[in-house]
Formats: sequence, C-alpha cells, structure tokens
Amino acid sequence: MPTIWIIGDSTVEDNKPPFRGWGWAMPEFAAEGVCVRNHGLSGRSTRSFVNEGLFEPVREGMKPGDLLLIQFGHNDEKDAPELHTDPDSTYQEFLSMYCDEAEKKGALPVLITAVSRRFFIPGGEMLYTHGEYPAAMRRLASKRNVPLVDLKSDSRSLYLSLGEEKTAELFVRLAPGENPDFPNGHDDKTHFNADGARKICALVADGLRRDPRTANYVK
Repeated sequence: MPTIWIIGDSTVEDNKPPFRGWGWAMPEFAAEGVCVRNHGLSGRSTRSFVNEGLFEPVREGMKPGDLLLIQFGHNDEKDAPELHTDPDSTYQEFLSMYCDEAEKKGALPVLITAVSRRFFIPGGEMLYTHGEYPAAMRRLASKRNVPLVDLKSDSRSLYLSLGEEKTAELFVRLAPGENPDFPNGHDDKTHFNADGARKICALVADGLRRDPRTANYVK
C-alpha cells in the first residue's frame, strides 16, 4: 500500500480543534488504497524538524512507491537560531536533504511552497508574505526535477478570488468567551479551521493531479 508522508509546520499538522492544518484533510483526497501519515508539527522549520529527530520515523518508514510532501517556510524565516535558515543556502540544503532521503528509499519527494497568510490591505489586495522562501523552493524543484505544488501562489489566488471577508471564514476566528484558551477572542491570519483546511488541501490535491508523477495518489 503506497503512503503519502507529510512533513511541515502548524499549517500542515492535524492540530487541536478548532485549528486544523491541511494535512489533516488529506485522507479525504487520497486515492483508494493510499495511506496518509501526517507528521507535521507546530513551530517547526526545515532545520528544527530534523534536528529534533522528528524526521526519523518518516525516514525509517518510507518505502518504494511512497510520496513525501514537504512544506516548510513559516518558521524558517524566524530569527531564532534553532529555526532560521537562509533561503539561498541552508533552506535549500535542508530541503535537499529531505529529498535525498526520500529518493534513497525509492519514494518521490514533492516540494510545496508555504501556504499564504491572510493579510489583506486596502483596495482588496494582499501583502506578499514569506519573503524569498517560496522562490527558493521553486528554484530547487526545477534544479532537482522534483514535483512542485505552488501552494503559495494557489492559496493567494484563492484568497483574492474570495475577498477579505470570505477568506476570513477559512481561518480560526473566536469570539470572546467562545474558547477557554482564548478568553479575549482570536482572529488568526495563519491557521485554518476545518473548512479552510479542506479547501487548502483541495489545492494541494489539484497540484498533485497536474503532475503525472503524482496524479494517481489522489482522487
């Protein structure tokens, strides 16, 4: 049975409700007979995910015919030394390591650019977030000839098509007193609710369908 392995950060992981990463929804989109193993974990970067040993069960479990979906970038841009990578050097080096390990096991790595944050500005436009990391990943995918899902671009296009208010419905928004973890309420611009996770995962699935190397792994 082929497996889709997923590694990434909080926008990917299963999360505690009402938060949901898009990897949580991937079983709904996986083709019949394809297993999903989501190892995404909040707060991780390409650097910390491997340095904390989180990649080991994935490395050990991958086998020929599997996919490894790799989405990092939200935390690589942070200044903390245990997280930070440089888009022109260490970010691509860590991504390459994940690709190398997948290929050694006969699995196919898939690079996925970081999903867009929800930062609208007057006039209905959006700020471009994540700096040079998405472009760096695109260059690496081209250089290595591995599949790329440009989730950064696809999610940004989705948000702009929906508009600010409809886009906000995809994210966790809590009224004061609604959730004991957020007594003053919460208006998240990064993390999805269940509906948002499904819509973002649909974009990932669309990206996989567009590449003949990955199309058969999704419905």
